Amino acid sequence: MNNLHGILFAYHSDANLGELTRHRNTCSLPFGGRYRLIDFMLSNYVNAGISDVGLVVHESYQSLLDHVGSGKDWELSRKHGGLRILPPFSFAEKGGGEYRGIMEALAGVYDYLEDIRQEYIIMGAGDLAINLPVNAVLQQHRDTGADITVVCSRNLRGAPRKTIYLSVGAEGRVDDMSITPSSPEDALESLEFYIMSKKLLLDMVDYCAAHNLHNFGRDVLLPRLSSLKVVPYIHQGYAARCQSVSGYYERSMELLDAAVREDLFNPARPIRTKDQSNPSTYYGPDARSVNSLIADGCYIEGTVENSILARGVIVEEGAKVVNSVLMQGTVVRAGASLSYVVSDKGVQINQDRMLMGHATYPLPIAKGSIV
Repeated sequence: MNNLHGILFAYHSDANLGELTRHRNTCSLPFGGRYRLIDFMLSNYVNAGISDVGLVVHESYQSLLDHVGSGKDWELSRKHGGLRILPPFSFAEKGGGEYRGIMEALAGVYDYLEDIRQEYIIMGAGDLAINLPVNAVLQQHRDTGADITVVCSRNLRGAPRKTIYLSVGAEGRVDDMSITPSSPEDALESLEFYIMSKKLLLDMVDYCAAHNLHNFGRDVLLPRLSSLKVVPYIHQGYAARCQSVSGYYERSMELLDAAVREDLFNPARPIRTKDQSNPSTYYGPDARSVNSLIADGCYIEGTVENSILARGVIVEEGAKVVNSVLMQGTVVRAGASLSYVVSDKGVQINQDRMLMGHATYPLPIAKGSIV
């Protein structure tokens, strides 16, 4: 797999996630107790044998840098190649603000693209929770002779206003696209991961830069469907995109389904994360845990039901946590009761407090809050 180079876009902080992305990039959002969203695609690349990965960032990426570091936990810390963090230095020199789309982001790291030594490039967003067989995607790309292969799913799960839908013709080629419509389309949902040759990508970046175009789907793919062979790779497994607080809560709760966990955490393609060497979780004599995912380093003396707890969470005696997602370092004091709550890192819920949201409108609590 040494002929494939990986690019991940981590320059976006989705405002629809509210408090959850106020202090972080969407890609560094905790997910599943022990992981960050960026872990999944980094692991997918490494599992496919990709040794060179470029991580395109722009703003609010301090927590992302703290998490990925040199890439050592993904075996991407290398003297030659490995993980490269790509800030918008050259883009900023030209007086640019935020990236308007991935073509503009690629133009901002053009020198890096020119130095890529592999023939093929796979690129996409780093905030997708998926266990993707990247080697199978590349093999199909070669077998079909496609100019561009796009990863997609038959399970329509994305917010329509943020989703691209694909129509496939009789020859197996994408013949039409519906970009961010007002309602879901009866078609394939694009997961916006693409494989193409380095030469084709550079040609597209040059064209878009010369014509002030920035959107890959609308400005690049859609006008070229008749001239380029665009072929879908249909992913049959689970895929999660967190595009709102309620969406993040729903995707998190889906992890309590054993079938979802078996697909997402396939031992044949392990998902790696930053090693923190935490001790085992302690359960008190009266502690109760039912249908929950609890990471290492927690201290549980109360009741936890249908919830996901990250590292270092404390649930004191008499406290009750139900249908909630608690991020690292959250403390629930004695007698407190939480239901349908999403707490960010370092939150403290004081004694005998009662917090309640709803399955369709979970209650988010900002990082470091004391309630």
